[in-house]
Order: sequence, then structure tokens, then C-alpha cells
Amino acid sequence: MSTEPETTENTGPGTPDTDGREPAASGSEGAKSPDSAAEPAEPADPADVDGSDAGDTGDTGNGEDGSAAGEAEDTGESGDGGADAAAGEGSGAGAASGTDGGAQLSEAAAELAAQRIERERIERRKAEKEARGPIEAGTKLSGPAADLLAAVRAVESGEKPAAAVFAEPEAESARRRPAAERTRSAPVPPPTAATAPAPPAGETVEAVGRVLAEGGAPQALAAAVAAALGEGAAELLHSDPWQLLRVPGVRPEQADGFARALLGAECGPADERRGRAFTVWLLEQAALAGHTALEAPALTSALAQRGVPDPDEAMQSALAEGEALVFQDALDEPGAPVAPAHGPAHDPVPGEEDGGAGEEGEGRPVRILVGLERYALAEESLADGLARLVNSVPKQDGPGEDWERAAGAARGSAAELIRAVAGHALVLHTGGEASRAETARLLREARGLGLRAWAAAHSPLGRDAFAELLGDSSEGPGGSGGAERPGADGTSGSGAGGSAVATVAGLLSGAEGPGRDTDGAFDLDLLVVLDTPQLDVETAALVVESLPDGARLVLAGDPGVLWSAGPGRVFADLLAAGICPHIASRTPDPGPLGELVSGIGVGELTQVEAPGKEVVIVPARDAGEAVHRTVQLVADSVPRAIGVPTAQTVVITVGHGGAAGTRALNAALKERLNPGPGRFGGFDPDDRVVYSPAPGRALPGQVVRADAEGLHLSCSGESVVVPKDQVEGRVRHGWALTAHQAVGGRWPAVVVVLPGDAAQALSRPWVYTAFGRASRHLSVVHGVEQALPRAVAEVGARPRTTRLPVLLVPQTGGEEAAQAGQAVAGQD
Repeated sequence: MSTEPETTENTGPGTPDTDGREPAASGSEGAKSPDSAAEPAEPADPADVDGSDAGDTGDTGNGEDGSAAGEAEDTGESGDGGADAAAGEGSGAGAASGTDGGAQLSEAAAELAAQRIERERIERRKAEKEARGPIEAGTKLSGPAADLLAAVRAVESGEKPAAAVFAEPEAESARRRPAAERTRSAPVPPPTAATAPAPPAGETVEAVGRVLAEGGAPQALAAAVAAALGEGAAELLHSDPWQLLRVPGVRPEQADGFARALLGAECGPADERRGRAFTVWLLEQAALAGHTALEAPALTSALAQRGVPDPDEAMQSALAEGEALVFQDALDEPGAPVAPAHGPAHDPVPGEEDGGAGEEGEGRPVRILVGLERYALAEESLADGLARLVNSVPKQDGPGEDWERAAGAARGSAAELIRAVAGHALVLHTGGEASRAETARLLREARGLGLRAWAAAHSPLGRDAFAELLGDSSEGPGGSGGAERPGADGTSGSGAGGSAVATVAGLLSGAEGPGRDTDGAFDLDLLVVLDTPQLDVETAALVVESLPDGARLVLAGDPGVLWSAGPGRVFADLLAAGICPHIASRTPDPGPLGELVSGIGVGELTQVEAPGKEVVIVPARDAGEAVHRTVQLVADSVPRAIGVPTAQTVVITVGHGGAAGTRALNAALKERLNPGPGRFGGFDPDDRVVYSPAPGRALPGQVVRADAEGLHLSCSGESVVVPKDQVEGRVRHGWALTAHQAVGGRWPAVVVVLPGDAAQALSRPWVYTAFGRASRHLSVVHGVEQALPRAVAEVGARPRTTRLPVLLVPQTGGEEAAQAGQAVAGQD
């Protein structure tokens, strides 16, 4: 019988004891009341990629849809954070962007620059859309938008059947013309230092500060308001106080208090400005929860619950001002793939169970969606780019028999993958950790055929692990051999002997990867994107738009892990749409850990034999004991009994808040492993940290030193300098992480902490992700009783509302593509 290594009693092998005991009551430790009006939120925390924290109550929500940087009140990893915020539970506080210092453009600044270029491209697309009948600002709805909303009311009132009202209009048919007729957007050029966004001018900040003081709001918000509203921010804020909601972390009740102080008797719940601002805010909160749009009835219901007297008029006003867009998704067939609507148990905003779809007998189902322009255009841009790939013929890279010879030398699903890539420009590949060997084989064979082939991972840990995999399995036809770790410039590996692996962020910013050609496209023939479930819709659009004509794209990943921190569910949508070949790996993850995680993936928490103490369960009666047991495991038991050093062990817990969240665990682990005064923002040399250069990204690292320049870190062997004013918002202690922060990395030993108050935060994707981060040993500090097997069996990923499947199918001939994919996948 396997027990906790030497020093912890009452343990057992495999899985937690499921003897029918009731789960521990979900506790609440130190819950905070909502902030008073106009009080600023806690400083931004882009390292918190797990969703908003909402009260120091442990962890509320399912964790699988974590999003957005920042935390409102401290509840922990709540993937429902953005959703709860939309329903009134708080929102994230964004951080000001900045560079890491130094003469060269930092990766964070380069990424921000790339995002700015994407915004400019979206503006160009917006200008093109105006030719189809723009809505003049300051007017009521007219044209297609007015017709569409009238149609919505007609269906909801029962005056007309959905099938008759929502016949596909001519303009919509024209917009969804076959992808072959589309012209490819200009590739995104590499960013330069000149494109980095400039901070707001001092006089603008001062003017905003005066308006804030007049309305009783804290001066600390001045810089954030100026950055959000731009030049003329003071005048805009004075004329429309609810524009304060544009600042991440400000909640509706705070904006209402500010407006009352400024407007006095003129302020009222029916104010048109209030309705518009609340509409946009709710859409932003939905984006934090992963949605790219909301169904119209759900949005109006949420507005009503926010005290907006005429929700429909508020939505119309936002549409008329161009602050939101309305979409009609009339599906070709009732059974056509579409992003799932939300059930009553998983609503991002109150009332969303009403849905926005209608259906008349044998007619087509219809959804009316409202969304923010940035995500709508990113989703359309992504659909355009994917259609370009699906409908294109891959560049001829040599005789077909060379590809077949490469496939013949491989076996099983690896051979299927090579054959699929030989004949298709877009291929999906799914599987667990062991399936990465198949993508590594593909990359080596492609390079052996003379292709400029690269892989891109979600995190530096994933990049380095895949580079090592390439090096460890270099034998065989086309093997590159001796894979090197990418250098500081990220460009090593362009030849046959290099690693040819980058991070997605480094690839887009130009800090890593093959660079770009004279047209601004990636200088490659084949790109394999690992960890694709972590791609949000905007990042995915950037990647696809940057591919040159004739290039091949392989999107690979494990569909069971947590989804992206940003909006969208790109990988799941593509799998559902069936527009291209999909190769499912048949390579199982080995050992007891592989058996355990594979079972979780199909909803079964099975007990596994662990003769080498690969899996150990450590009971904990309460959060205090969970923290004590965790410190004991990391500092003593695992290194001594398992042989894994403390430096190679990571702790994963459900959230940042609570008595056993990352804050409490990191404080206890620092006291035991690296005690010190924390002279620089609470940090000392040799502290383990997690650094977030941008929202949604978390880089584990270590503190090297601190000086006048800032906090010096080492992240995956790369030196990073975080300026003093960014340390509080971008750096956390990192002995303990949340599951979202850990995605993309694996460690020899992992300690997963499940205190009793974490029961409501658990879901199958969360457990699958957390348990799957261990490659050699997993300890589970367990206090949730039956909640763990129940979550694995019953609580799946929270649905997200997206438009990508609907946009893809008319452009790509989804049924034919799916049949082609099945034919390829059936070969061996």
C-alpha cells in the first residue's frame, strides 16, 4: 500500500477514498463586502489568468473558464469570474502595459506592439464594413440593424415564425461568399519599438484627476481613465460619467455613485448614457468569461437586473452608437454545428437560459447575438484565414512519394498525421502528453524533406520540453538531431540542427521563431501550434493571418484541458465544425499517472496501482492542515522519499484567495524555503515567482536581484527586468500556482491542494489539467470528499458563446471537409 513518503500518515494509493461520506461544507473565510462607490479595485494582477477573484471566500466557480487579468475581491481561481462579474460579483482590474526595460524591445512590449498592429488592421476592416451601410453615431437604429431588431421582437412576440422572418438576406449571403473569392488580408508586419503605445500625457492625467475629485472618486484612477479614454478623457468623463466603466475593475455601482456626484438631479436610472455604458460593460464581462458575443435576450435580461428601465432601448442605443454589433445567425440546417447555448446552471449573465434561438417546425434555428466589435472582427478574420487555408492547395514540397515514404517509416497515428499534412493545408491533431511524440516526428520528417518547419508552444516550459523531445528522438528518416534550446533572439534553429521551437507570443512579436518575409508573413512552410486550446480568438487570428500562402498549419492539443484565458474556444469550435482532417492520437500516456489522467478525461476517477508511489493521497481535515501538509510534502517528504528536489516540485491549488489559496500557500512555503524580509515589494533573491508580461500569460521564474532598474528575474533561462512600478501588478510568488497558470508546463512532482472550500470550484477540465501537470509523482492533499469524483463525472467545461462554427461552415463546405478528414484519419 502506497503511503505519503515517510512523514505523513493516513494515506493511500491511487485515488481518494470514496466511501460515501458527504463532502465537506464549502467554507467562507474572511469574505469582503463590495467596495463603496468609486473606490478603486485592488491593483491589477495580469498574472491572475484564472478569472476574477471575488471575495476572500476560497473559490467560487468552475475554474475551467478562467480569464482576464486581475482580481476584484479575492476569491480564487474562478473561471466564472468574468461571468460572475457580469451578474454583479465583481470584475478584474487590468494593469497598465509597459516594457520590461532595457535597450532592446522586450517581449511584453513587442507583444503589445503586435496587438496594436492588429487593432489597426481591425480598423481597416471596420472601414470596409461601412460600405455595407454604417449606422451614424448619435442616431436611432436604421437600416439592417433596425430590421434585425424588429425581426427579433416579431419572433419573441409570436407574430411571425422564425423561419419566415430570418430568411438569409441578400447582404448576408454576399458577405458569406466562398472563401475562394476572398482576398487575403495583408500579413501583420513585425513590430518595432516605435509602435509601442505611449503613456497618457501628464496634463491629460491631471485634468482627469480634477474630474474624478469633483465626483468623489480616488485620484489613483486618473492614469487608468486617461489610458482608457484617450485624449479628451476629462471632457468625455465630465459629459458622460458612466464612461468610468471603461476602466477595468470599476463596477456599475461605483460608476452610478460617481455619476450622482457629478450630475446631481440630472442623474437617473433611465439615462441613455447609463444604458449604453452598462451594455458595453456586460459584453466586456462576458468576454472575460470566454464569450465572444451574447444572445440578445440574455443581454436584455442582464440589463434589466442591473436596474436599466428599458433594456431593449439601451441595447439599441449601444448599437446605434457603434459601441456593439448585432448578428443574425440563421443556420443552414437544424443540426448544423453551433456553439452551445447556456443552461440554467451555467449562466454568464442572469436570464441567459432564455437563449436567443428560435425554430419553426422544420425551419432553421436562429440566434440573435450582440458582441463587441474587436472580438467580432477577430472571429471573422480568423474564419476568413482558416477558410483560406482549407480551400487552398498546399505548396508542392517535393514528390508525393517522399511524403508517403516518411509516413511509411512511421507507425499508427503518427503515419496518419504525416499523410494528412501531405495533402491538406489545415490539420487538427488531438491527444495527451504522449501524443507530442507524433507532432515531433512530423516536424522532423518535414524538415528532412526540406520544409521550413516550426513549432510554437503556449509557454517557455512547453517550448523547452518540446525542444528536448525533438533532441531525444532525433533518429529516423529526416531526424534533425541534437535539438538546441532557442537562443535569446529566438532565431537559432533555422537550420537542420536547431530546435525550431518557439512560444506563440515570441513568434508573433518576432522575438523568437523564423522571422518574417518581405510581405510580413512568417518565413516558414509548416507551423505546428502546440497547446491550441490555450489560443484565444484574437491570438489565433494573428497566427492564421500571419501564415504565407501555400503554408501548412497543424493545430495540436489536448481537448480535455482548461480553455484559453481570453475569449473564444477556437480548438473546440474547429473540432465541432469538422472542416478539415482530424487525427486523434492512439498513443496512451504511460504509467499510473497516464492511466489516472486518461480516466479523468472520460469522466472516471479510477483507483490506479502505484507501486512506485507515483500517486499518493494525503487527507486534510481543514484548510490549515492542508497548508501544513503541503509544506511538509514540498520541503521534506517528496525530496527524501521520491527523490524529486524541491526546485522541481510545484503546488497547484484552486485559486488565489482563501485559507489554502496561492497567497496562503506561497507565504507558508516562502517562510519555510526562502525566508527573508521581502525588501523589494515582498520579494527576495531566490524566491520562486510567476511573472505575467501580458494578461493571460504566466511565466514561472526566480528572483535574481533587485536594484534601481527594477526586479531582475530568470524565466526559463532568460533574463527579465520588471520595472518597480509594475512589480506589484505583474509578479507573484510562484511555489504555488493555479491550474491556469500551470497550463503548458509539466514538472517531475506536483502537489495538488483541494481544501474543503474548493468543492464548488472543481470541474473535470480543472482536475484533468491539474493532475496532468505531473510527469513522475502526484500528491493530492485531499479534503473535498465526494466532491472530487462527482466533479470528474458530472461537471464539464462551461459552455462559451461563439460564432466561429457558424462563420466557418458556409465558407469551407464543412460536410465535404469533414468527410475528407474522416477518410484520411481512417488510413494506417
